[in-house]
Amino acid sequence: EATLDLAERRRIRSAIRELQRQELERDEETLASKRFRPERSSHRQDNKENWPQSRHLDDEQQAALSALSEQLEAITSVEELTKLLRAAGEYEERKLIRAAIRKLRAEEIEAATLAGNVQSSR
Repeated sequence: EATLDLAERRRIRSAIRELQRQELERDEETLASKRFRPERSSHRQDNKENWPQSRHLDDEQQAALSALSEQLEAITSVEELTKLLRAAGEYEERKLIRAAIRKLRAEEIEAATLAGNVQSSR
């Protein structure tokens, strides 16, 4: 802005563009190096808390989960399901209980909507 020489201004603008281009290249190189990092050791990942191990469930765990699923179908109270959720220790158990809570809440919303529609039609 301080110079009146147009040639100098062009040189400054081209130098700025070159610096911006170099910065973009560095950013791209950084992203590429992050993208292709070697995978972490599986030991570290196996020790993560609540790591879903649905692929590694044995028959006993599968039976317990199916029994829990049947038990959850009979429960019609969100409060009771919430108590079960707080007491559950395994990831898969909590996953089933949360799904049952979502299903029950969706049914409650649907029932309320239908009741509202009936009221409005009268």
